[in-house]
Amino acid sequence: MTLTPGLRAQVLIMVEREDTAAEVGSGDVPVLATPRLLALAEAATVEAVRPHLADSETSVGTRVQLEHLAASPVGAHVEVSVELIEVDGRRLVFSFTARDRAKTVGQGTVERVVLDRAKFLERATR
Repeated sequence: MTLTPGLRAQVLIMVEREDTAAEVGSGDVPVLATPRLLALAEAATVEAVRPHLADSETSVGTRVQLEHLAASPVGAHVEVSVELIEVDGRRLVFSFTARDRAKTVGQGTVERVVLDRAKFLERATR
């Protein structure tokens, strides 16, 4: 594992109807749902670490701090950028920012832990 602070990744989407609070059940308005914003942030963290993990390793999310600051309607383009800011053994801390073309729509941190995939799945299925 060769993970060092400074690793970055981005995920870009156009908000679709299925990404909205009304569709995912987190509200009743047709704007980017907070759970969907979180999923995008996590997806970007996975992309950042993927090339640096052994085939037998994976990472799992363990903690999130998220501020959803502004609404993004259907058709808006939202880019979520992450940066690895702390490595403490197998614990990884990322900061993230989500922006549309005009403003910051979300920000926060995502913590992940690197672990052995097979051992994790074995424990999870007991």
